[in-house]
Amino acid sequence: MSWSWTLYRYLATQFLIGVGIVYGAFLVLAFSIDVVNLTNRVAGHTVSTIVVIGMALLQLPDLGQKMLPFAVLLGGVFAFARLSRNQELVAVRAAGMSAWDFLAPPLTMAAGLGFVVVLLVTPISAQMLGQFSALEAKYIKGEASQLSIKQNGLWLRQGNADRQSVIHAQHVADQGVHLEGVMALLYGADDRFIGRIDADSAMLKNGVWKLHSAWVSGADGNPVHHDSYDMPTTLTPEQIQESFAPPDTLSFWELPGFIRSAQIAGFSALRYELYLYSLLALPALFAAMVFMAASFSVRLGRSGGMMRVILISALSGFGIYFFSEFARALGQTAILPVWLAATAPATAAILIGMTLVFNQEDG
Repeated sequence: MSWSWTLYRYLATQFLIGVGIVYGAFLVLAFSIDVVNLTNRVAGHTVSTIVVIGMALLQLPDLGQKMLPFAVLLGGVFAFARLSRNQELVAVRAAGMSAWDFLAPPLTMAAGLGFVVVLLVTPISAQMLGQFSALEAKYIKGEASQLSIKQNGLWLRQGNADRQSVIHAQHVADQGVHLEGVMALLYGADDRFIGRIDADSAMLKNGVWKLHSAWVSGADGNPVHHDSYDMPTTLTPEQIQESFAPPDTLSFWELPGFIRSAQIAGFSALRYELYLYSLLALPALFAAMVFMAASFSVRLGRSGGMMRVILISALSGFGIYFFSEFARALGQTAILPVWLAATAPATAAILIGMTLVFNQEDG
């Protein structure tokens, strides 16, 4: 039977309204908690309230992106429960509309929302989160070290307010502790240039970069050759790894290029590959949330018990979240292939949701 597009639009609109209400409540709650958390973190630092609120706003899109699957799940439950309570769902099912028919509009909207988030929202979220990370390093952590991977090599910034150095290396090995083709620019306070070092290679050992065959020049530009030269650093191998920009500070469009550049530079890009595959699986995950929400709502329409349904939905959402984190951990340690670790939660949720819908529809 062919159903009216008006009915499909109505079901899609009700679903989007439900998701919007729940998502809006989540954003308000997340923003409030984040402001309090940042206020506690900047205690003892000279940071104005305006800066704290600005940092919370910069982080909000990333937090919202993480909460969106829960909003789709609970928003779907809210929408389907309202349709059941108003007897609208009962009416369309009595008219011969199957669960698969009335689920088609919400599924389409959920998948479309996933594509919008991946293609359009992540660039904005990543840019704002990058700005938040810079403010966090400046006002809270007091860090100056930063790692940047480009196709022409590695750029590393280290130091503090009194002395800084910018290091470039053509090639990298051993996860960043061995550099080849090294050039370092040295700066003092107020970004005053104080010298340059060119070396064949550098090895990070015990708080120094041990440079081999280095030419060291001061601000006057006169170079002096050293067979071996020690350049002090506060960096450790662990800090070099942690200096990578977090995956969620890169947009969907930037991730493939960054992954290739990191691999060429000699770094592991597992967590970036995992994040990329997770974004690709996001539309399927949103669709899985609709299946889960519908299975609970059909049961609600037949037997009642709104609070029980909300509780089961929330527990299911947390279960999927913990399973996602477990699969992510297995992917980051290379126990599971990256694509499997990223897509397993969405696949499992879809299968469980469809099974529950089948059971409610035919059982």
